[in-house]
Amino acid sequence: MKNSKIIRFMMIPFVLLAACGCQADGPDTETVPAFRNVTVHDPSVLKTDGMYYVFGSHLASAKSADLIEWTQISSSAVPGNKLIPNVKEEMAEALEWAQSKTFWAPDVIRLGDGRYYMYYCSCKGDRPLSCLGVAVSDNAEGPYKNLGIILKSGKGLSPDGSVYNANVHPNVVDPNVFFDKEGNLWMVYGSYSGGIYILKMDPETGLPLPDQGYGKKLLGGYHARIEGPYIMYSPETEYYYLFLSFGGLDSDGGYNIRVARSRNPDGPYVDSKGQDMSDCRGKPGVLFHDPSIQPYGVKLIGNYQFVNLEEEPESNTVGYLSPGHNSAYYDEETGKYFIFFHIRFKGLGEHHEVRVHQMFMNQDGWPVIAPYRYSGETIGRYKKNDVAGLYKLICHGDDITKEIKTSVPVELGKDGSVSGSCSGRWELSSGNKIEIELEGTVYKGVVLKQWDTDNMQMVFTFTALSDSGTAIWGSKAIIQGRTLN
Repeated sequence: MKNSKIIRFMMIPFVLLAACGCQADGPDTETVPAFRNVTVHDPSVLKTDGMYYVFGSHLASAKSADLIEWTQISSSAVPGNKLIPNVKEEMAEALEWAQSKTFWAPDVIRLGDGRYYMYYCSCKGDRPLSCLGVAVSDNAEGPYKNLGIILKSGKGLSPDGSVYNANVHPNVVDPNVFFDKEGNLWMVYGSYSGGIYILKMDPETGLPLPDQGYGKKLLGGYHARIEGPYIMYSPETEYYYLFLSFGGLDSDGGYNIRVARSRNPDGPYVDSKGQDMSDCRGKPGVLFHDPSIQPYGVKLIGNYQFVNLEEEPESNTVGYLSPGHNSAYYDEETGKYFIFFHIRFKGLGEHHEVRVHQMFMNQDGWPVIAPYRYSGETIGRYKKNDVAGLYKLICHGDDITKEIKTSVPVELGKDGSVSGSCSGRWELSSGNKIEIELEGTVYKGVVLKQWDTDNMQMVFTFTALSDSGTAIWGSKAIIQGRTLN
């Protein structure tokens, strides 16, 4: 379940905040990206009229034109909030049902009538007493007017007339509303409790089509720690990708982002091992049984920290904790993929900020996340001798853990060898496609230049994924003020 505490906004200098990213020649090495950070928990992305918006829990929101400099719009569900100024009166029915004073992760979409539809949700927090509704506005920044509640959970009868059972029925929060490639409208939703569900929606009204109950179950149940579903379609691979957050959202909760894919918006979704995600569920009679769900889904990112090598200048590197509750966006004009998520930081408690990383589809049609936050880079074509060198390697594994995955040194030799903490081979094709074999396991992905926010310099990075769904990242070491070649 989610932590309903409102975390107040705090700015952290970008020089202390590095994440990871992927794509071609980006900003000039003399240009320092002007990162400006915001706090929006559970950020859901909307792009409209050239502006990116993120909407999150507690009616927090922010906007950016370039995904680098962000501006906070709103931060808490109090009177005067720009999205819903008279929140207590406008949303009285939802707050009363959920016995809450705030809201959880919303989603905003623009429908055919040109208006913006906010799918909001509220929850008691210590049990799935929740409601999910929709509000509408002529402006992305509001004010939104409530159209009413469309789903309830936690007590009484379920929409199909059966008595509500939290082991099998959903907690009606965390909506994501999206169009499929045929123009049909869907809503995927759910957190813990009975799992993740999907409903067919009416694109004219923005409401669920009749006689569906809670909809179709995709995965989860028996209070497995799975939440924050988000579905993105890729015209490049013709797959629908279902992103999920496993684990707990707190700094010690082991939150991590996973993905599965399907040819159909309503599944079945499978992971890279070919496992049907409908088999992913908790253990009956045991709350939050992580061992039951850990083998499922492709883990793209968890806790991590790049650690500078002895050969590099001394630098305090940042440890990142509990990345999750993401949204994703494919930009048709540029062909770029982006993933938006909130993340916490080692030593900073529950403070969180929004991060945006670029994504790429690897040779097998799976998304891989660039190691550092997006700074405007675009993937290029590189020479093997330039890519070769000493790297800091992170392996994200497949576990749900509060431990931080720290980097180890590996050398990508100009002769195609890999040595150091791991041994194997590597090769570069098409100028940016990389295939790395480490201790007998093959990883496929891309190489790109990114801004290393720990060391404040452009470096080569790579991001790749194994057939079994293990993600690795690499960041090239900096020696005497420049990256190794």
